[in-house]
This record gives sequence, C-alpha cells and structure tokens, in this order.
Amino acid sequence: MKAIDDLHIKQIAPLISPRELKKNFTASDSDYEFIIESRKTITNILTRKDDRLLAIVGPCSIHDTVAGFEYASKLKELSKQIDDEIYPVMRVYFEKPRTTIGWRGLIMDPDMDDSYDIHKGLYLSREFLLKVAQLELPTGTEMLDPIIPQYISDLISWAAVGARTSESQTHRSLASGMSIPVGFKNGTGGNLDLAVNAINTALYPSSFIGIDQEGNTCVVRTEGNSSCHLILRGGSSGPNYYEEDVEDAVELMAKTDIENPSVIIDCSHANSGKKFTRQKRVFHSVLEQVLYGQKNIAGIMMESNLFEGNQKFTGNFDDLKHGVSITDSCIGWNETESLLLSAAKDLRQYRKIK
Repeated sequence: MKAIDDLHIKQIAPLISPRELKKNFTASDSDYEFIIESRKTITNILTRKDDRLLAIVGPCSIHDTVAGFEYASKLKELSKQIDDEIYPVMRVYFEKPRTTIGWRGLIMDPDMDDSYDIHKGLYLSREFLLKVAQLELPTGTEMLDPIIPQYISDLISWAAVGARTSESQTHRSLASGMSIPVGFKNGTGGNLDLAVNAINTALYPSSFIGIDQEGNTCVVRTEGNSSCHLILRGGSSGPNYYEEDVEDAVELMAKTDIENPSVIIDCSHANSGKKFTRQKRVFHSVLEQVLYGQKNIAGIMMESNLFEGNQKFTGNFDDLKHGVSITDSCIGWNETESLLLSAAKDLRQYRKIK
C-alpha cells in the first residue's frame, strides 16, 4: 500500500516536557511572589486603580541573551527613578510572526541557521526569563505558538496577541486561559473590530487543544480572562494613535460592554510608519493625551535596544554589532532613557496641578 500520511514531513522529534524544562530552571518562591505582584500591578493600571503609565519597552526580538540582560539591567536601574509615575515592563519577544518567510525567533531557531533547535531555544529563553525575574523586572512577550506558554508563561507578567493572530480562535481561547493580562493588537489593515471581538471572546470560558506539564496532548478548558485590553498599532490605512482614534476605540469597546476599556498604544510598527526615529513623535503625542486627561490610555509600547537601528544577520555571529536589533529597527537606550525620564517628570508636574 502506498504511504498516505506524513508525505511532506521530514522528521518528527520528541520535545522536552514543560515540567522537565522547569526542573532545569526553577523559580524560587520569592521570584513567583514578585511575578504575582507585578501581574496585579499591571492589572490595576489597566483598570485605572493605579494611575501610573505602563511602559512596555525593549528589543523587537531577543537574539542575544547577553545583550538582552544588559538591557534588562539598565531598565531595572531606570525603573528606580520613574516607578512613581511609570511602571516599566521589558519587552522580551522570543517568537516572531512572519508575513512570508524569515527568522522566527530565539525559541524556534536560536542558531539562526534554519536548524530549528527548539530544545536549545526553550532552554535559552527560560534561563533568560529567570535571570530577569531575579532582577525583579517584569517581562512581556507575544504568545504566538499555543504550546510555548506552558514552558515559560509562569515567568511572564504581560502578553500580547499580535496583529496577524488577533482574529485566530485558537489565540483567543489561549488568552482566555492565561493567568496574565493580555493585549490584542488591531489587525495589520488597521481594523479594530477584530481586536475588540477578540477581547470579548477571551472574557468567556473556552476550550482548545494544548499540552499539560508532562507534555501530554489535552483538552484545555478555560474560565475566561478579564484582564484583556486593546493595543493600537496602526495599519495599512495609517496610524491610529491620535486623540480621535483613541476616543473611537474606547467608544467601540464601550458599545460591546467591555468594562474599563483600556488602551495601550504601540509607538512602533504602522504608527511610526516602520521608521524608528518617529517613535518619539508617537510617544510625545500619547503623553500629551494623558496629560490632557485621557484616562483610558493605560500605557505605551516602544521597540528599544542598547543601540539604535537594525542590522542584517549574514550567517556569522562575529559580524553582529552588540545590542543592535536583527529584526525591526529600534531606538537606542539613551533615547529610551531620556524619553521615560522626561515623561515621568511631566507626569509628576501634572499630578501637582491636577
């Protein structure tokens, strides 16, 4: 009989279970206490019980954990100067969605050579997250593959569902079961309806196919996640960070009975026209809206690295510049620090005269 299954499968290899990986990189009780507290803080900011501003900042993607930890250490030190007004969360993206083809992130392809050593990627990623948690710096990431959260989500304080996956039922179900606040981005075309529909869907119980801590395939039944919110990232129709865009987004969420409509604005991607030098323009516009009393803006996102711009990976790690993105262009640390320090100062002044 001719073969009928796996006609286009090159290899099927077993993967380490989440429990086994966690045995290698085990968080302490104090690590978990910090993560629980950081999730509570983020939720309180999203619901405006805490009137600080979230700042989800960091590299477009992590390809070098040494440079990534250097960035984390700098952000932790900066947080001590601004955390009365701004609550920083480090953007730690290990998976990269692609419109066509390209490098898919540290977890999927840590050696950036299409070898897809996912075991190594999981080890590197969990080790990195644990080190950052020990700094007591919260982290946020994009949840792309629905299996990956079982390996790392216990060390994460915030998550995003990207523009390409907000319409996916699997990701909506995944978000409904996650133990952390989840932001849904509007679609790549700029459509808000699909992200608002995603928030409403994730509020309710759902079921999907996933794995347990032993790696067994399971039916996962969820209770719903009340800490979901909207991320405005612009689209092919143009940016959507302006005052009227935020008002329209809040009105749309309110019409669907979403309680405490909350918006985070992405200063990069289509809002900056993919030009990293424009991120500060978006940042200043958003801050101005907050200072004028827009209560539904809970935070901002920025793509930021040790040094500005980006670079292409040619296949030789020795050729890579330290602390420079290999995916989207980022602003550098000096600009990031300046923007956040200035914003904290303005917010303090606003609070005095309010």
